Amino acid sequence: MAVWVFGGRFGLRGHLGACRLLCLRFQSRGPQGEEDGDRGQSSSKARRLPKIYTRTGDKGFSSTFTGERRPKDDQVFEAVGTTDELSSAIGFAMELITEKGHTFAEELQKIQCTLQDVGSALATPRSSAREAHLKHTAFEEGTITELEQWIDKYSSQLPPLTAFILPSGGKSSSALHFCRAVCRRAERRVVPLVQTGETDANVAKFLNRLSDYLFTVARYAAMKEGSQEKIYKKRDV
Repeated sequence: MAVWVFGGRFGLRGHLGACRLLCLRFQSRGPQGEEDGDRGQSSSKARRLPKIYTRTGDKGFSSTFTGERRPKDDQVFEAVGTTDELSSAIGFAMELITEKGHTFAEELQKIQCTLQDVGSALATPRSSAREAHLKHTAFEEGTITELEQWIDKYSSQLPPLTAFILPSGGKSSSALHFCRAVCRRAERRVVPLVQTGETDANVAKFLNRLSDYLFTVARYAAMKEGSQEKIYKKRDV
């Protein structure tokens, strides 16, 4: 059996593949991380390190936080996996943004932490969740309000949009536009779970607002770096 961590919370899992949740997997061990058969043996014996692989997902199934086994292409794992992609894309964008000295890099790191909580909520389908599960993975609406405040802050400094813009504006801006596109896909994966009552509606609201935030800071990065945004022009037929 393996364990996984969502935002500092523990839950059972088999194998979530390349789960964005950046968690360590541990095989079942004793109090000091030893195999059961090692207990009581000489302390001088080198302790074995936990293995990355668990083999519990080799047959195409994974466990939710509630312990339920589902196929890896289940809607829950599609949503969790796409959230993983989003956090990874943001992590890449942050490297470019930090090099340029943009102050909103700290906001992006905070967003990555919130995406851990998004993963927790998604991996706790309500159809199999107990009250204790829901208490540990509750998703607060305050994160949505915070995004709206950030959007308003940067929007007030940007020139108004007068035409459709293409993903562009330099490396930082383009990377953030890519994050925005992944965020939209994550939202599309989450909406069916909300509609069937499997996850909190605030999760979808957060992703919806996050895509707006990413669009806004992409434009802000282009402006700060003095990079020109490319404008959509309809091709003459």
